[in-house]
Amino acid sequence: MSRSSHSEVLELVRSRGVVRPRDLEAAGFSRMWLTRLTRQGLVRRVGRGLYEATDADWTSHHAYAEITKRVPNGIMCLLSALVFHELTTQLPFEVWLAIDKKARAPRGLTVSTRLMRFSGPALTEGVEEHVIDGVTVRITSPARTVVDCFRYRNKVGLDVAIEALRDCYRLKLATIDDLWNCAVRLRATNVMRPYLESLL
Repeated sequence: MSRSSHSEVLELVRSRGVVRPRDLEAAGFSRMWLTRLTRQGLVRRVGRGLYEATDADWTSHHAYAEITKRVPNGIMCLLSALVFHELTTQLPFEVWLAIDKKARAPRGLTVSTRLMRFSGPALTEGVEEHVIDGVTVRITSPARTVVDCFRYRNKVGLDVAIEALRDCYRLKLATIDDLWNCAVRLRATNVMRPYLESLL
């Protein structure tokens, strides 16, 4: 094993944020490199089949990247999306993850996760992609997140939903039209109408 390969593999792990053995194989390296680098203390195992560099300077949303590697079709939603968009003072101890209604529940997650099951437009409407620690993560948009909070106010709290709406509008992350159109598509107009009208 050459020294250059050693450096290349370590750089690959750093650039990807979180890697799986198959990521190395796809790049032309043996998965045994992960074992060697782990023994050397340069890489650590963060979950079943998930590895990251030990010297990585991760963001506060690194858990989202870890979960995405395990659940590629998952979408960060509700309180987790609020935190990402800086629309709440809440600090949830678990990651809120939306998956398809018919999908199997993910197993082997090392991060505490709260699953939400959506289908149709509720799964696809207003989903953005953001790169977090080298991983492309799917997160609901500010407008979609606010609408979801009103839809699931019994789970997140009406006060959280109202705070998110006001901050979203004040920070210009979404217009009234954006919020209303999203509410229409997700059938949340009745609950949101009085709160949207209060902003006018």
